[in-house]
Amino acid sequence: MSSDSEFGIQYPFAGIPQKGEWIEVAKGVFWLQMSLPMALDHINLYVLEDDAGWWIVDTGMKIGDTRERWELLLANQMSGKPVLGVICTHMHPDHCGQAGWLCNSLRVPLYMSALEFLSARTFTTIPQGEMSWTAEQHFRRAGVGDDYLQSDSAKMRGFGSVVEPLPTAFHRLVDGQILQIGGRDWQVMTGAGHSPEHVSLYCSADKLMLSGDQIIPRITSNVSVMASEPEANPLQDWFDALRRFRRDLDPATLVMPAHNAPFYGVHERLDYLIAHHEGHLAAIEKACVEPQIAIDLFSVLFARKIEISQLGLALGEAIAHLHYLCAEGRMERVLDDGGVYRYRTIDIENCPYHGVHEPDAGPMEV
Repeated sequence: MSSDSEFGIQYPFAGIPQKGEWIEVAKGVFWLQMSLPMALDHINLYVLEDDAGWWIVDTGMKIGDTRERWELLLANQMSGKPVLGVICTHMHPDHCGQAGWLCNSLRVPLYMSALEFLSARTFTTIPQGEMSWTAEQHFRRAGVGDDYLQSDSAKMRGFGSVVEPLPTAFHRLVDGQILQIGGRDWQVMTGAGHSPEHVSLYCSADKLMLSGDQIIPRITSNVSVMASEPEANPLQDWFDALRRFRRDLDPATLVMPAHNAPFYGVHERLDYLIAHHEGHLAAIEKACVEPQIAIDLFSVLFARKIEISQLGLALGEAIAHLHYLCAEGRMERVLDDGGVYRYRTIDIENCPYHGVHEPDAGPMEV
């Protein structure tokens, strides 16, 4: 068992599953990996065994050898029983990218929360094209210049190229719902901030959690204000979810995340994630004693220069923290004569945030 000792995290499995393989992490719970074409080069997927068949949790992206990896498992380890259903924790392509192929070829239903299914359907049908006026306004008000607005990175495009056409029907998952699989009661726990209605599955009796992107070790999930909802306050939703999970999860829970590796230390990890964002909030308050624009706060949040390909994600995270502070009455926002929002801290002497400020290496595509 390895550990991140200073963070109270322990990893009970020495290796990772290779192509065509899986690792049984608990009785009837199998861990597998698919490749991703980005700095975060993998996603963890899970298969749950039931007497009647298999349940798939998340699917991988429509890219590379993802389908081949599934075909190997279906033809070997999973060949003795039928697949009964596909559960997608949320809308992002690495989680739902092969759901359409799996559900349609195996003729099994898709299980998602309503907001995640509808969001996935929407974002997979957005064609690549010119930037909308609402998106342009969002970026210009953040202080973004023409170099980004005219780049390929800024063009609005959906997930369609890396997601198989999604099923046209789904079975809705709701918070508190119980799925009975493999002799266990798996409770649906929803959260927001990273995505609209993210689903995690928790078995309290056996202290097991399939956490998706809600709780990940080593990295922090992206929490962003996007151009599609420019006045959102996702960091409030994220804090609410983390604190509720901290209250409801047994500290001895084995967390099976979508990235990195299964781990123990869920309370320590949740405490760190809360403190991490509170540290960012305190640093932004300090930086905004004199009015600042969103794009100029990257050096506060990130430890390295943000390339143009990551500007959208970085800007989304910066605005998420600014919107939270505005909603808390800690920050004021004024639209200047140039059409750019300027943010100013109202009360620097009584900052309520006490987290440790550790700039991120960069915004994560997760």
